[in-house]
Amino acid sequence: MKLKKRIFILPGLFIAFAVIVFFSFMKKIENFADQNINLSQELIFTVPAGTGRSGLQALLTQDKLIEDSQLLPWLFRFKPELAKFKAGTYRLQKGMSLKSVLQLFASGKETQFAIRFVEGSRLSDWTKILQNAPYLKHEIENKTPKALLDALGMQEGKLLEGWFYPDTYLYTAGTSDVELLKRAHNKMKTVVGQEWESREKNLPYKSAYEMLIMASIIEKETAIESERTKVASVFVNRLRLKMKLQTDPTVIYGLGDKYTGTIFRSNLNTFTPYNTYMIDGLPPTPIAMPGLASIKAAAHPAVTEYLYFVANGDRGHTFTTNLVAHNKAVSLYRQRLKQDK
Repeated sequence: MKLKKRIFILPGLFIAFAVIVFFSFMKKIENFADQNINLSQELIFTVPAGTGRSGLQALLTQDKLIEDSQLLPWLFRFKPELAKFKAGTYRLQKGMSLKSVLQLFASGKETQFAIRFVEGSRLSDWTKILQNAPYLKHEIENKTPKALLDALGMQEGKLLEGWFYPDTYLYTAGTSDVELLKRAHNKMKTVVGQEWESREKNLPYKSAYEMLIMASIIEKETAIESERTKVASVFVNRLRLKMKLQTDPTVIYGLGDKYTGTIFRSNLNTFTPYNTYMIDGLPPTPIAMPGLASIKAAAHPAVTEYLYFVANGDRGHTFTTNLVAHNKAVSLYRQRLKQDK
């Protein structure tokens, strides 16, 4: 009878021991998953397309994010939902557990990068910003002007300046610069179209494009919200009276790289298609990317009799209706500049 007890007791002990070992190992796996990854600061981590379990294991080990990498295959085996990771670029934060990292990879919620284009900037400024943007696919420099126009859905012969809406745009890694420009262009088309439809009647614009040109001039003339409609009224009044616009920002744009920070009288007397001291009416294209406030001002200018304005030395402008008053305002501004030196 004693012999039979031993025969039945030994298998029972073995099974109990195996159960203890199994749950102990499972606990080890859970602790492994709950441990924080080795990260002292934010990290942008890319899971390349086609990466399998062993490939991800190698990447995590390579970046020293985990220590006991041999446990990772077991974690995938017992927690298969964590092995359904998707290719992409992710933002890893200090204090994240391995489990939360794998859940992030499985969610496919890639990190988004922000790129900001400010009101009043030019296409040349945008190009530089795009060139320096991280994780962006650069295609602009390889496209001919016609190919870029086609990609943006614009008609051949049009110029790009002014046709992109200044804003903050979010993108994921691998997005092309052309795609960002397309989004900005479509947004500008929508905004200009809406404002053109709701514009004041009898404005001296032949098209929505001329309104966009006017908006770009307003954008470069003032950054003060309350002044934009008054600036617009000056230029609208001048157009109606067949007066030259005589606005410095258009001259500066026409000078291009020749502009060094100061406008000389010789510049005002040198013809370019953008020298509004010499040409009649609006310049041929916008001179910058106007924001919504300037576009609205061009579409809804204030009703005034102003024909002139000049800086007042206090970030704003003095608006006048005649040349005598304007010259006096110019004199006061110059005196203010001398006093401030």
